[in-house]
Parts: sequence; structure tokens; C-alpha cells
Amino acid sequence: MEWTIRELATRAGVTGRTLRHYDRIGLLPPSRVGDNGHRHYGPGEVARLRRILLLRRTGMGLAAIAGVLAEEVDECDGLRAHIAALEEERDRIDRDLRAVRHILSAREAGVEPCADVLLEGFNDRYRDEVTERWGEDAFRAGHEWWHAKSLREQQAWKRDTEDLVAAWIAARGEGVTPVSARAQGVAARHVEWLSEIPGTPTAEGDRERAISMVTCLADTYVENPAFIATYQGAEGAAFVRDALHEYARTRM
Repeated sequence: MEWTIRELATRAGVTGRTLRHYDRIGLLPPSRVGDNGHRHYGPGEVARLRRILLLRRTGMGLAAIAGVLAEEVDECDGLRAHIAALEEERDRIDRDLRAVRHILSAREAGVEPCADVLLEGFNDRYRDEVTERWGEDAFRAGHEWWHAKSLREQQAWKRDTEDLVAAWIAARGEGVTPVSARAQGVAARHVEWLSEIPGTPTAEGDRERAISMVTCLADTYVENPAFIATYQGAEGAAFVRDALHEYARTRM
């Protein structure tokens, strides 16, 4: 039994154009082509089309489907790879949602939103300030360290940063004081986070300059509108500043 391209398209709920495209790329050739040029499809092609449409419903691309159907890739392995790709896409969408929400929140608060550090680098916007306080070498070391990271590593670092901000917000929400053990624990984590960045005094172990860096950075949090928004307002930024000042004074 055979079906014409029109009959098969109607039964399968696709267009004739789709079937012709599948033929052109070698994904679903017809069983035969008549003298008049019309394509005809047999039971084997119908079964293959069912598998193609099933895999397409998962969002799998045609090239990946072709690999599965050619038995170059086990179908389960192909589906696992597709799941991984979808999860990566979900993560990208989640990042985009966070960025848009941040921009909306900043706009509603009347402040300039932070640029995406994944694109410009974590210290690019502060080059003049970093260079003035700690020298060009400090800026370059941090800049090169950041851009040498893979995208996945940059994303991981950014998640760690977001977790640190969340820890500050949670500590303040508990009603503790900046000098409390809870707040000082987050401050220690904050300084450790800074120590991961090459070129900073905290990374180099220069105690006096590290203390200066931590206190100067803490002061920036209450002066820069973007940081104020990050810490959910002036009171939140002041909480972080005071905790870091206490940590620098008593524990560094």
C-alpha cells in the first residue's frame, strides 16, 4: 500500500512542504517517485515518519534525529543528549529571566541596572577605580583571570556571587547585628570570595592593603546605587558595610 505526498501529509498532520524538505535533506526519501515526479510513500516510510514526528515533538533538531534514525546514535542516548541540551536551554532562560527581573527592579527603583558581568567582565566597569587604588596590574590580573574562564565557569562564579548576596540578605532578615557571629560568618565568606580573584590584595595576602580594600569596597556598597539595589536598599547595603568594617577591624 502506498500514499501520495498529499495523502500522507493529511494523515500525519504535516504539510507537503515539510515532507519535501525531509526528502531534500535525506531524512525521509519516498519509497518511489513516479514518472510524473510525484512522491509515493510505503509502510516503511510511514513508520519512519512516525518516529521523526515523535522526536520532533521533543524539540530535537533534524540533524540529531537523522543520527538516531541512521543508528549512529542509540535512540535513548539521543534522547538523553537532547534532555541535557534542553536543561542547558532552561538554565539560559532562567538567567535571562533573572537579568530582566533585575533590570525591571532597578528601573522601578530609579537606578541604573548592573551590566551583565558574563559579557563585560566582573571589574571592567570599575577599571579606573581599581587602577587608582590598587594599580593597573591588579586590574589586568583580575581581567585576564575572568576572561580565561569558560562560560560554564563564569556562570558558576556568578551563581556563587548570587548565593553570597542571598546570604547577606538572609542574615539581615534574621534581625542580627553587623557584629553578630552570623553576620561575621557571612563577612568571612565575602572576604574569602574576594581572595579568589587574582591581583587583589586579599588574594596576595597583603594584610594592610587587604584591609584597605575590604573597607573601601564596603563603603562603595552604600555609595553606588546599583549595589544599594543589589542589597535591597540603603539599609541592607549599610548592614553589609558595617559587617565588613567590623570583620576587617577585628579579624583580618
